Amino acid sequence: MDLLVILTILIVIFALAFDFINGFHDTANAIATSVSTRALPPRTAVMMAAVMNFIGAITFTGVAKAITKDIVDPFALSNGAVVILAALIAAIAWNLITWYFGIPSSSSHAIIGAIAGAAIAAAGFNSLNYSGFVKILQALIFSPLIALSMGFLVMSLFKLLLKRATLTATNRRIRRLQVGTAALQAFTHGTNDAQKTMGIITLALIAVGWQTTDDIQMWVRVSAATAMGLGTSIGGYRIIKTVGGKIMKIRPVNGAAADLASASVIFGATLIHLPVSTTHVISSAIMGVGSAQRVKGVKWGVARKIVLTWIITMPSVGLLAALCYLILNLFF
Repeated sequence: MDLLVILTILIVIFALAFDFINGFHDTANAIATSVSTRALPPRTAVMMAAVMNFIGAITFTGVAKAITKDIVDPFALSNGAVVILAALIAAIAWNLITWYFGIPSSSSHAIIGAIAGAAIAAAGFNSLNYSGFVKILQALIFSPLIALSMGFLVMSLFKLLLKRATLTATNRRIRRLQVGTAALQAFTHGTNDAQKTMGIITLALIAVGWQTTDDIQMWVRVSAATAMGLGTSIGGYRIIKTVGGKIMKIRPVNGAAADLASASVIFGATLIHLPVSTTHVISSAIMGVGSAQRVKGVKWGVARKIVLTWIITMPSVGLLAALCYLILNLFF
């Protein structure tokens, strides 16, 4: 079999594996609050998230196209197939490490940093599409800050609307609302996160000369959506524990506010074709909700640990991807 065909098949397999791992790694983000407040039992929440992730994943393609062309130029990528394979191996390794330790790291940061690191190892810093890359970095940096503010505002609005309601009645009504907000959260997760794998596969198809446009083929959309849905069905219970309880003590009203705030930020980014970290957005929204209630109620030590992981992910994965490229380049 031709070496290029083997490389392309490996890329598709590893890309779908990354999407699968992304599904169970990031499932926690979509359903952590609804599980923590007992609005939904874990198994039901995971299965609902899997379905909504799939629906969201096949609905949009704008973020996928951004991944295809905004980090590197797919039509000028030196040794592109090996670059993409190295990036996928590094991103998968990072996701598994952070999942094992229950750290809500960003799959988005991981894959974007990995592509950049492998491309630099292959062709130097000039291989990056700086205008597009900076735009993506800005989205990754500012989206958590926007989510923090949105969480604060939504929770403040809930407090105003529910100030005369009794606690028991409020919790009962809000738990029902949380079923809808958790579904919305999972849908928006699919509209953004699954798109990244679609973009990577399309980037590979262009790099090996099997595709001449940045259009996302239907088989790519369906396979990526299916992989994420299957991964979601397994669930990420280690990370549920961190996102759903260690940042702050979550009650139904907090969970609904965090879901609405984060879903609006993620979906807004999807509409303007920008990839964001759903992990960071959701964690930040929870912090914003907690701050609206009581700043001291947020466990900022855990938050600092999460922020530190945000900071180190891209350079760490970039270096790992560069190393993977240098090793793979010896064989391909």
